[in-house]
Amino acid sequence: MKAILKKLMLVSSVALVFMGCNDNMGDTDGRLASVNTLLEPADGKSVVLEASASASVYFEWKAASVEEAGTALYQIAFDKADGDFSKPVYVVSANNNGYNNFATVTHKLLNQIAGKVGIKPADTGTFKWTVFSTKGMQSMKSSVENKITVTRLAGFEDVPIDVYVTGEASEGGADLAKAHKMKAVAGGEFEVYTKLAAGKSFNFTDGKSGTTRVFYTADGVIKENGTTTVPKDGIYRITLDFNTGACTYTLVNKIGFYFCPNDEILFELPYVGYGVFQTKATVNFKEESWGKDERYKFRMFIQENNGADAEKEVDWGTLNQTDSRPTASSPETYYYLQMFNETSQWENKWKLMGDFDGVPATYTIYLTADQPYTHTIVK
Repeated sequence: MKAILKKLMLVSSVALVFMGCNDNMGDTDGRLASVNTLLEPADGKSVVLEASASASVYFEWKAASVEEAGTALYQIAFDKADGDFSKPVYVVSANNNGYNNFATVTHKLLNQIAGKVGIKPADTGTFKWTVFSTKGMQSMKSSVENKITVTRLAGFEDVPIDVYVTGEASEGGADLAKAHKMKAVAGGEFEVYTKLAAGKSFNFTDGKSGTTRVFYTADGVIKENGTTTVPKDGIYRITLDFNTGACTYTLVNKIGFYFCPNDEILFELPYVGYGVFQTKATVNFKEESWGKDERYKFRMFIQENNGADAEKEVDWGTLNQTDSRPTASSPETYYYLQMFNETSQWENKWKLMGDFDGVPATYTIYLTADQPYTHTIVK
């Protein structure tokens, strides 16, 4: 009897708990309050935008009261200087998927927003920002609006799809049909490894035939309708970012076959044209107590700032990490490569196939536009 009474009491207790919860369970917390204070950037702040990927502006506001709004998410909204935010030109979620009361907005994104409100490249203009508190389908705008003034990057509204290097100093000379195509590495961003002659002119175009747009570079900025020169003969890595108008020139002095077991370069791969480096060489695997070691990668020697900086080394290693020897049926992706700014003896390496031990072979690196950066080793 006592056991039965205990069970009944337990069931009654559980039932009471659920009855007590029924009033709130399933209800949506509809509380929402607006943000009343914008902290950073201060109203009227001026920012000269930079092309650096790390350049950013910090936005912060005082979070809405939890007692009034519960837990809300936040979005920064941007609009024209005379806009009312009924249709913002751009909206950015706060950090931590909207839960934080702050956000870091890159200069590149602010540059795009400035373009959307009508500020021309390289010009200075003003627009507004505010914060929306959101919960589900609900949204509440802050009563406060701050202005921000930015000087835009010298980018382009109409970004080319393809870009080529041409002109007297280039590999194809003045023959536009022989222009060297640049690799599209992101939307509006291009790079190329190409040979240039010092003192002679060259430029960039968006096509290889017919009427084309013509670009050139000066003082680290991309401009239209002109020509460019370089101070030294050599192989250059050129980068163009049409979103920001920025460009870089890096002189490539040499690239070598780096043999990991010896911690040294066994031979160089001369440049043969249009982004290709190639040589014929023989590699003897290193005999170790556990067997033969055949690990390798490539090391490039460069001078940034148009060849003015001191020489430094970068590695070209595997895009897809591996610790296995390839076979004749290995996929092409085994040989894909990427640049690493830090050099090391053992990281990011490949292995040679066993039948290349002591056997002459042709080693080729392809830093070309229409395929992934890769290399081949063939007898």
